[in-house]
Amino acid sequence: MSVGAHPDELLDRVQALSAQVDELPDPRARELAQELVSAVIAMYGDGLRRIMEAISTARDAGEAIMDQLAQDGAVASLLLIHDLYPVGLEERVLEALDSVRPYMESHGGNVELVGIEDGVARLALQGSCNGCAASRATLELAIKQALDEHAPDLAGLEVEGVAEPSTNGQRPTRWLALDGVNGLGTGELRVCAADGTALLLANVAGALVAYENACAACGASLQDGDLAATMLRCPECEVEFDLRRAGRAAGGEPLQLTPVPLLEDGGVRVAV
Repeated sequence: MSVGAHPDELLDRVQALSAQVDELPDPRARELAQELVSAVIAMYGDGLRRIMEAISTARDAGEAIMDQLAQDGAVASLLLIHDLYPVGLEERVLEALDSVRPYMESHGGNVELVGIEDGVARLALQGSCNGCAASRATLELAIKQALDEHAPDLAGLEVEGVAEPSTNGQRPTRWLALDGVNGLGTGELRVCAADGTALLLANVAGALVAYENACAACGASLQDGDLAATMLRCPECEVEFDLRRAGRAAGGEPLQLTPVPLLEDGGVRVAV
């Protein structure tokens, strides 16, 4: 494999070779191969440590280089493996939670870090998310995704206030990227589709939220609806829905739009 191969390709190759080593029939050959791999990892780890120490002595210039390295996924993975990542685990967990907080708030809830012990993060769902049927989906489709990206070295995750899911034979939910939705201004609406599902995206006070594009009262498209602050008025029946409160209808009516989990991490992705 060439030196300029994509990091994902290199990772796949390493995993494939590791699996082949584990399947070697000769125990002594298997032990020697595993010892060689460990020695190579230790050698490169020592070199990385020396590089990071040299960068850290460069003051402001070094900090800029550190930030750039931390943003490179391939380099960040190596630094995490050798416990050299410049940002602590707790700080990265907090950054991950901040990235999903707009979605949590759109459901009238929040998520807080209770603490980290032995590499296991303890979270608490608050507000309307606590114990609701969507809590498990919110955890698995949004919070866990963000933590996997910001803190892949977490040993585990414990969450308070999570209802058990009901699968009922439904297909697993997938994260899909949306094109052409970046730069949506405050108060703007946009309609798009993801895996055959018509979606309505809205920028509500600077936070991007997504719902299925169907009025909960009359079923009409909300594309031409009137968005004022957090309230969206259906262009057909004129029922209003609060987009920062999980799409609940105004006036206490038992109606609610269907929220769609959304993440912004250099792009926009939704879970359908």
